[in-house]
Amino acid sequence: MSRQPLSTQFENVLKAAGQLSVSTHASAVLVLAGHSFDFVGISSLLQGCRLIVAADKLDVQAAVREDGVVLVPILHEPQTSHLQVTQVLLEAIADELVQTGDVVVCVYSLYERDGCDTLSLIRLADQLSRLTSRDLQRLETKVPLETLRIVVDLACEIGREGREGKPVGTLFVVGNHRKVIQLSSEQVHDPFRGYPRSERLIRNPRVRESIKEIAQMDGAFVISADGVVQAAGRHLRASADNLTLSKGLGSRHWAAAEISKATGAIAIAVSESTGTVRVFQDGMVVLRIEPMEAAMKWHEE
Repeated sequence: MSRQPLSTQFENVLKAAGQLSVSTHASAVLVLAGHSFDFVGISSLLQGCRLIVAADKLDVQAAVREDGVVLVPILHEPQTSHLQVTQVLLEAIADELVQTGDVVVCVYSLYERDGCDTLSLIRLADQLSRLTSRDLQRLETKVPLETLRIVVDLACEIGREGREGKPVGTLFVVGNHRKVIQLSSEQVHDPFRGYPRSERLIRNPRVRESIKEIAQMDGAFVISADGVVQAAGRHLRASADNLTLSKGLGSRHWAAAEISKATGAIAIAVSESTGTVRVFQDGMVVLRIEPMEAAMKWHEE
């Protein structure tokens, strides 16, 4: 397999990454590669630090595997390098290549086409606990930011705390609730049926506590854009073609992908096994939040 030679600039960036990894005790150097390079040679420039390569192109992935280097495949390339780095780090954590308390040196390209020109030192504990409003604002949806924040916060609490010492997985579908109701059916008795609107508002702390309790039951919560629980315990019946999800995701995540694709709603799935929260839009994971010991912090930017 032919390999593209390293430019002098790229080689210097890699040497700097190796020096930085040593001085910061980084657990790995993560390189986002757009071309097939000599990855064994790249590894030799990193002063003994472990190399992880992320790539979305199949030929680059094949070259990484051929060289025996750790690979993180990118299923969907995000729009910016920042989002791409975030996605890759989350995939690496999910695959247990790095841990949430690790320091990672990331090497990627902002300007160069044939190499990497940028270094970032990322402390994963800080990165994972810090979300900005922009993470949700970039979702092109009519659901108000306040509603999304409340539901995401609630999902993270469920993922982090479970209920009565037991892990809990659940699913929220937010927005376009009439179409979601049409594409779902009652799986269990709806505990919210018959209650007035004021007692179904997710801004109400008592309602959120009730949701945490009900989340132990099967089925999805359907929430309108204005933050009212329209139904609980729903079995989603949407189907959509051409969906691609990461390995290991189960039926709850497929249901979230399908309903978000079919209705334009935002689906938020909590993994029972890991506590990870994934936000789906148009059939794709657009935000993933790993469980942290402390509550995440929203930052206005």
